[in-house]
Amino acid sequence: MTQENQNPNPEQENPAEQTQADAAEAVTPQTPEQEIADLNQKLTDMQDNFLRAKAEGENIRRRAVEDIAKAHKFAIESFAEHLVPVTDSLYAALSTDAGDAKAFKEGLEITLKQLLSAFEKGRMTEINPAVGDKFDPHHHQAIASVPSEQEPNTVVSVLQKGYTVADRVLRPSLVTVSAPK
Repeated sequence: MTQENQNPNPEQENPAEQTQADAAEAVTPQTPEQEIADLNQKLTDMQDNFLRAKAEGENIRRRAVEDIAKAHKFAIESFAEHLVPVTDSLYAALSTDAGDAKAFKEGLEITLKQLLSAFEKGRMTEINPAVGDKFDPHHHQAIASVPSEQEPNTVVSVLQKGYTVADRVLRPSLVTVSAPK
């Protein structure tokens, strides 16, 4: 092996000597004015970075508030789109002369199916317990307790259906329950 193969940089005599020279340059003392100028520059850079980060945080917070406000404002829009055809059907029913009660009833049944379809698309479901179901205070509201041959605290009759929206009770179903003997 030749000297050229060992040292790719012929100008650099010894890598260890070069490292010592770099360290000596890094340790060269600065004048107090230079140190103050360097520290002031670092302080200015840090203040600038801080102000930029603070402004970015405020922008993110402001955009989040705007997004939440828009979400609240337009949350019902999708559900309302599903209800518009139901409204159209009801107006059509009101504008016709109801000469045939059977046809009128069929039209109402179709309109009810449209409404139930809109409820389903809006994740709205009925709470309609069957007679004999266990009373659930989270989904049912007991209007009365009546003596019955059924097991105590079970549904005797449903007075009004309840509704949930995305598993949250919108209105509990109104029921009568069997009284304990």
